[in-house]
Amino acid sequence: MKSEKGTISVSLVEETLALARARGLDVQPVIEAAGIAPQVLASPKSRVTSAQYGALWAGIARALDDEFFGQDSHPMKSGSFVAMTHAALTARTGAHALARAVGFMRLVLDDLHVRIVKDATRVRLEFTHREGTSAPTMFACATYFILVYGLVCWLVGRRIPLLQARFRCAEPPAAHEYRLMFCDDMAFGEDASFVDLAPAFLDLPVVQTAKSARTFLRDAPGNFVVKYRNAGSLAVRVRKLLRALPMSAWPGSDEMALRLNVAEATMRRHLKQEGYTYQSIKDDLRRDIAIGELQDTDRTIADIATRIGFAEPSAFYRAFRKWTGMRPTDYRVTSLSSVSSLSSLTPPAEAD
Repeated sequence: MKSEKGTISVSLVEETLALARARGLDVQPVIEAAGIAPQVLASPKSRVTSAQYGALWAGIARALDDEFFGQDSHPMKSGSFVAMTHAALTARTGAHALARAVGFMRLVLDDLHVRIVKDATRVRLEFTHREGTSAPTMFACATYFILVYGLVCWLVGRRIPLLQARFRCAEPPAAHEYRLMFCDDMAFGEDASFVDLAPAFLDLPVVQTAKSARTFLRDAPGNFVVKYRNAGSLAVRVRKLLRALPMSAWPGSDEMALRLNVAEATMRRHLKQEGYTYQSIKDDLRRDIAIGELQDTDRTIADIATRIGFAEPSAFYRAFRKWTGMRPTDYRVTSLSSVSSLSSLTPPAEAD
């Protein structure tokens, strides 16, 4: 599966950092090692790359010696996800792999658990919590879900479609990012917390091996936030079509609707329901490509501006400030060498 090189809202970064600070961790060294500039965190509209967030995730987990970031009374010790991966590798099918992953999480966490409820139409992951403990936050449910769901998707070699998600907690400020992580049919303030998965994966064979696990574990689980995002939405389909084309060939709204085999008005209506316009998707994609170029290449800002469709660097500067609240040069504060050092924070893969 080829991962989508998306970006992640600084609001999710701040939620992650808040958990670390609550545990007394000095987060500044981890932030610096992840290559995230101070001005990025200071701007509410800014974004970080999936590599940066993955490094931040791994660095905090290692510093706390808790891969669940202190969200359970029993810490999920460093190395737990590696052990869970190897335990699930010997599963025969998607159903077996899911049972292994959920069973492993039950062994390492005391407060938050998931019950698997199956019928012909869906596989429900129902969140429960130990009596006497407070209901889990959205971030806690999302952390659990990312670990289990991302692992099972990788084991069967495909993204498992999500049908709906319901949570007891109030709608969080980063609700839009959580919808990208889960699915469009998502609601808060409900009587129960659960996620429904399409059941076809249950009979799929596990296709991964101990050899492929070595590469997988270098970036997991932090990269799951982007890698297994909601792929069924119309906005993601539009984004995928645009990514496959040079920006100079990006079609107008009418032609994009033709490519999707829908009426233009229907496309607009569905995108609006998902919280987008065609123009906002193009702008978001330009923004993500620009951030990636600024972080991962030594191209000049003028070259990057041209690549993403701006005739003048000044126009790119104005657009970038509108998108992120920052100047393009602010994303260049961290050197390429510091970004390349992220691998020192990622969990080591075990040998065969």
